[in-house]
Amino acid sequence: RATLLRRVSFDLTGLPPTAAEQEAFLKDESPDAYSKVVDRLLDSEQHGVRWARHWLDVLRYADLDSGMPGASGIYLWRDWVITSLNADIPYDQFARAQILGSRSREHSTLTATGYRVRTPGTLEDSFALGFLSRAALTQEDKEQDLSLTAVETVSTAFMGLTVGCAKCHDHKFDPIRQKDFYSMKALFDPLVLKKVPLATPADIFANGKAVQSYNGKKEPLDREIETLIAPYRTRLYEERLSSLPPDAQAAIRKETSQRTVAEQKVYDDYFPILRIDASKVKAVLPPEELAKYEGLLKQQAALARPAELPSYWTVEEDSARLKEPSYMLTTGDPTRPEKDKPVQPGFPFKPSTVDFREGRREGFTDWLTARENPLFARVAVNRIWAWHFGEGLQRTTSDFGVLGGSPSNQKLLDYLASEFVAHNYSMKWLHRLIVSSDTYQLSSKVDPELQAANEKLDARNTFLWHFRLQRMEAESIWDSVLSASNDIDLSVGGKSFQLRPPDPRRGGAGGRGGGNFDSRTNRRGAYMVRGYAANADVMPNFLLTFNVDDGRTPCPIRTQTVTAPQALFSMNDDLIESESSKFADRVVKESAGDLSKAVKLAYLSALGREPSGAELDRSLTYVNGDASRMKGFAWLLLNLDEFIYVR
Repeated sequence: RATLLRRVSFDLTGLPPTAAEQEAFLKDESPDAYSKVVDRLLDSEQHGVRWARHWLDVLRYADLDSGMPGASGIYLWRDWVITSLNADIPYDQFARAQILGSRSREHSTLTATGYRVRTPGTLEDSFALGFLSRAALTQEDKEQDLSLTAVETVSTAFMGLTVGCAKCHDHKFDPIRQKDFYSMKALFDPLVLKKVPLATPADIFANGKAVQSYNGKKEPLDREIETLIAPYRTRLYEERLSSLPPDAQAAIRKETSQRTVAEQKVYDDYFPILRIDASKVKAVLPPEELAKYEGLLKQQAALARPAELPSYWTVEEDSARLKEPSYMLTTGDPTRPEKDKPVQPGFPFKPSTVDFREGRREGFTDWLTARENPLFARVAVNRIWAWHFGEGLQRTTSDFGVLGGSPSNQKLLDYLASEFVAHNYSMKWLHRLIVSSDTYQLSSKVDPELQAANEKLDARNTFLWHFRLQRMEAESIWDSVLSASNDIDLSVGGKSFQLRPPDPRRGGAGGRGGGNFDSRTNRRGAYMVRGYAANADVMPNFLLTFNVDDGRTPCPIRTQTVTAPQALFSMNDDLIESESSKFADRVVKESAGDLSKAVKLAYLSALGREPSGAELDRSLTYVNGDASRMKGFAWLLLNLDEFIYVR
């Protein structure tokens, strides 16, 4: 029972059960004791934090991605997902809101005067459109990242189709043509980014005055710096430019308005080579000029720039783009449309009954989330099953195509999908059904004779004759360490926190906050900054070590490696060092100095069970009556395999 409690607690909330919760469950002999635990966990606001991390892996959440405009407010999309999962909004509405910004199937309504107007989504659901706005890597979206990424992410996440290869050619195995890909892209082509302020009018006016004052102080310094370095930068630029082919030089020397499209592409391609970084300028400045330059930079840095007002980025349809034709693209290159191959909005397997009179995305999502759609519910059910058991009934959870193979239990998948729809797409209903099943409650430890016989028939445990031993994900490991010391901040929502790069002298992972990030680094791991930038390390080493992707591509199921850097983190990181000390102080204090009780409490807190007699004896022998040795003992528990595995 203790093992099952730990398993279901991590599964539904990502957190270990407390000693009090363990005691209450083990003392409860009523037939519905386990059901009450499941209900408590599903009702916890931490449930949404845990399961949002799963869905956001699939939907490509990232706090940063190169020049992503939506970075400053992208956390509001994550918070919308958390809130929606806690509220158990039906899965079809969960998908619709992120594609449309509205959960409703009624897309328009008649006014009292007989005009038909679009039915707006709620203000809350406008945050859900972070799913689409996240894809744009520039405000103008000239590379059409928004629509291209929407096709691939919507297809894999909600349809179980891998359509990416159809960007350049017809799919080699599934009935998806290149034309289907660009017809689906046409659904999203009219979308443009829209910045929405979250500040009050008073804040906006006050910020305007602060910015004006800041610019008044900064601009004279900028002019002085530019006057100082301009000759040196020009010389370096000319040296680099003169090394290029003559035709490239000619294109680059033209004014922007005079360049052809091809010449502008030449300029853009060579820009990284011609860009003169500050370090290059400093390298050629004479000593006296360098000293003056650095002095001006210090004055500039000393000016306090007003904080950016809170805002978030959403998407909206542009009326002009809506009238523009969409084309197939040569090798997926937005700059090379095939004007002789226009496409109409559509999608793979589009039935003739679907039309787009009330909107392109509206027509698509009506079909996608329809109860009759054989893909939608099955893909969702299979994902949730995989996150509970470590592997889906259909092993490739984002690919139900030919290469994805066949489900190990088609009847079970069909049954769960039909019941999921019948229960109004309630994800909490599905969680409750799965974790209450006999299969979920099987032990991961099997009789040796039975194991030998079964492994001959099913070595992969495809048919779940025992529970799969699973290594915790990075976030749960982080949360477990902080929970053991009772140092975890369980507040829900808000900005992500950032870990500074490790100190090369110690290998630690201390924190820093400010700007767009939270300063609290003892929050749950789900709030840790992740993403990608070309010129900086965004992903903390901790997340990379424990197999977290950076969000540039969908991650349906995380890999589970066992590597030396993981052990080195557990042994040497500053987090483990500091939390071991707090963990030891906590159990000694709560046990009133009784070291035997402290050891038992430490086992309950870290491993979800009491120590065996032999373990207790060895632990007390190590501690040897000295409370100061409890820190080493706490460190040892955090380094056990059992600490990071769920069995």
